[in-house]
Amino acid sequence: MEKITQAEVQEVKQFCEKVKDNVEKVIIGKSKVIDQVLVALLCAGHVLTEDVPGTGKTMLARSLAISLGLEFNRIQFTPDLLPSDVTGVSVFNQKTSEFEFKEGPIFAQIVLADEINRATPRTQSALLECMEEKQVTTDGKTRKLPKPFLVIATQNPVEYEGTFPLPEAQLDRFLMKISLGYPTENEENEILVRLQYTHPVETIESVADGSSLVRMQELVKKTFVEESVREYIVRLVHATRNHGDVSIGASPRGSLALYKTAQAYATIKGREYVIPDDVKYLAPLTLSHRIIIKPESSLRGKTPEKVLEEILETVPVELESLKS
Repeated sequence: MEKITQAEVQEVKQFCEKVKDNVEKVIIGKSKVIDQVLVALLCAGHVLTEDVPGTGKTMLARSLAISLGLEFNRIQFTPDLLPSDVTGVSVFNQKTSEFEFKEGPIFAQIVLADEINRATPRTQSALLECMEEKQVTTDGKTRKLPKPFLVIATQNPVEYEGTFPLPEAQLDRFLMKISLGYPTENEENEILVRLQYTHPVETIESVADGSSLVRMQELVKKTFVEESVREYIVRLVHATRNHGDVSIGASPRGSLALYKTAQAYATIKGREYVIPDDVKYLAPLTLSHRIIIKPESSLRGKTPEKVLEEILETVPVELESLKS
């Protein structure tokens, strides 16, 4: 199996550092979050963010698209949004006496699905094929989405009024679930200073060639994962299925998500190989939204994050050197 070289690692790392530095001109104090989104981008995966409104989710997506020179579209999900409002619709042209397909906003390279859980399940399901197959099928015809293609979806906390919980099948389509959180006092003070006259997102420019992202995505696939680390990933995922507080554990798609993100994260950090700490760091981000807690356990305050914390503490890391 071909392994990534140190020169290729540095190529990926420098690419991500340029993008990250540019995005940080807009998003203040969220270095780890930007790394997480870049990991998803390198894995050609989609991101779900859950936060209260106003924490910078839209600006993160916009600044990322601008930095890479990629086409960006924003879809505001509302209860009256129809599937065709997302994917597109065929319109009859009286001059040609034929139907012409008008592409919907999903036909972009970075798509922000804002407040996705405010739309009805029917409209939410319109994204399933787009996210998994990277294509749209309407009127019996399949149309490929552009490459690279990334959906960054935001959702309000489920306690908010007017929300429809995302079905498990759709949650499983997201590679990672992240949260920006509130800024610190110093960070918020810096935000006020920077936004006094104009928003930084209006002034930043492209710093990387978005078309070269496809090459970066191929390079991170070569990052070495030792057999013992791979087995550790599998044991963690299986532990979610056998935990007493869990009714449905993480799917095999969750194992693959943890494996791929660990490869990308290790490369961003300048390594040709994955270490167990990479897996431990990414497990809550890739598995928490794939776990369903039993109702009685939920009443006792159990959450997917707490269950994963317990699993990470109890499942041992059996390194190759220790086996021999």
